[in-house]
Amino acid sequence: MNYQEFLKAAELVAESKGIGVDDVLEAIKEALARGYLRALGGGDDAVVDVTLDEEHGTILIAQIKDVVVDVEDDYLEISPEDALETVNEEKAHLEEQIAECKDKGEKAQLQYLLTLVEASGKNLKPGDRFPIYCPLEDIGKYTFNAIKNALKGNLRVAEQTALYEIYKDHIGEMVTGTVEKAGDRSVTVNIGKASVELTSKELIGDEFFKVGDPIKVYIQEVKEGRGVDGKPSRGPQIEVTRSSTGFLKRLFEEEIHEIYDGTVVIKGIARDAGIRSKVAVYSKDEDVDPTGACIGAKGSRIQKIVSQLGNGKDKEKIDVIAYSDYMPLYIAEALRPAQVVGVAMEGEGDDENARPKAVAIVASGDLRLAIGRRGANARLAKRLTGWDIDIIPVEEAEQDGISYTPIETIKEEAEKAKREKERAIYAASSIRAASAKKASEEKVAVEESVPATTLPEAEEQSAPAEPKAESVTPIVEEKPEKTARPVVHTEVKTTTTLEDLEKELQEKKEGPARHSTEKKRRPRRISEEEVERVKPSEMPSSVLPIYSEEELAEIEAEESEEALDEDIDVGEYDQYDSYYDDDGK
Repeated sequence: MNYQEFLKAAELVAESKGIGVDDVLEAIKEALARGYLRALGGGDDAVVDVTLDEEHGTILIAQIKDVVVDVEDDYLEISPEDALETVNEEKAHLEEQIAECKDKGEKAQLQYLLTLVEASGKNLKPGDRFPIYCPLEDIGKYTFNAIKNALKGNLRVAEQTALYEIYKDHIGEMVTGTVEKAGDRSVTVNIGKASVELTSKELIGDEFFKVGDPIKVYIQEVKEGRGVDGKPSRGPQIEVTRSSTGFLKRLFEEEIHEIYDGTVVIKGIARDAGIRSKVAVYSKDEDVDPTGACIGAKGSRIQKIVSQLGNGKDKEKIDVIAYSDYMPLYIAEALRPAQVVGVAMEGEGDDENARPKAVAIVASGDLRLAIGRRGANARLAKRLTGWDIDIIPVEEAEQDGISYTPIETIKEEAEKAKREKERAIYAASSIRAASAKKASEEKVAVEESVPATTLPEAEEQSAPAEPKAESVTPIVEEKPEKTARPVVHTEVKTTTTLEDLEKELQEKKEGPARHSTEKKRRPRRISEEEVERVKPSEMPSSVLPIYSEEELAEIEAEESEEALDEDIDVGEYDQYDSYYDDDGK
């Protein structure tokens, strides 16, 4: 047998099945072992070893027996004498085949096998394991059929195992496939690498499909196949559905980008596939209405989702409700489209394992709407909230004397609880921020508080002399580990006394004050005799006067009537003059 052609065939099988070449070779080894085990006819407890020897280009098949002195089961054990006799028989048989063989490749494989047989008969002793080799060409027709059937099964298992590795990471995702087979009770769908089956239970209501139709399915489980009672594994089982809450959630994520980007969060889903579903949503952004984002303008978004929930006669209805942490309000919202008048919370009850109970009071006209067709609305509300909800009309509640909280009060209390929760969250975040800031400041303080060290005495003596009035001695800290640069402290020494500094400061204070007083003193008034006037007749003829003679006469008359008040105290204007003083800017 040409071993290279054998490997090429294995590669082609691997490519067609979508599995690795090593998986194909392992399946072949296991099939050969099972086929030869069946050919031996002594039972399944025999040890058979199959080796794919790529170096010598051959396939080795051998039954392994234990070498013992006293043989109790000749199917599993062999004595040293019988082992030597078997070696001689195999050698004679192989030498005869080599002599008749004309193919060089096959002849080389037989010679290599002869070498192994000769080596197996040397130094045999009890406790050893003795291989009885069988050339592949000596396997009969019926054995080959058994090997072929076993190989098919092994390849199927390898293919299923590869599918498990592919789809195990896709649990909880939705994929689009094509209908391969459509029946009354199930639909077979090709999802790419595998074909899966949708039972009537996993379909939505009375929907139906034809061969070739595109279909969306939700992968809810991928189970690894396991063998039973020693039988080989059947491979993993890929379970898909269209009736689960996960399928509906993925549709919401596909059609509503606020849910996809995380602005709106789905807090809960309760579903009766084909009848009704309730989806509770919550918005992380106060400016985004969660229910409005899901319903869309004129219901455009929710209609896209509903259109993908089956093609049967009865369409599945979807109620999008606003989620609330305040349970009375959440219960009232969960019963929509019915309008709840009030809610009475009865609590946990006597039994620890019992579900908590509540009573929802509705108007008489909304009782049937609150219960829903086949009780679906009430049932889904219970499933969504986790509470047992009794629904009664308001007249019955008044007759029975049931005390309940009106819906308006419930909304006010819910808003109050929401504000308190926001304040608590804000306070907690403030405390965390303050703690982080304090820790950061302490860390910086520790890093900056590095002890200062003085220079060695020799360096102080060699430093140049400084002026007597001011001498500077640099003191350099030791460089701490992982710091960019050393911290340098400078010590300044001076001979100036404290009294001299105080005197200098006092002079600086008084100096500007005296200077500003001198600047603020008004100049003396200039008399008219000191002003040299120009007569109109002496003015150049080419120059036009600014004022006429009549205007000048009026100005002169007004000036003569004014009297300068010599008693004005200059100090009264000091506070205003300082604003315009250049030194004060």
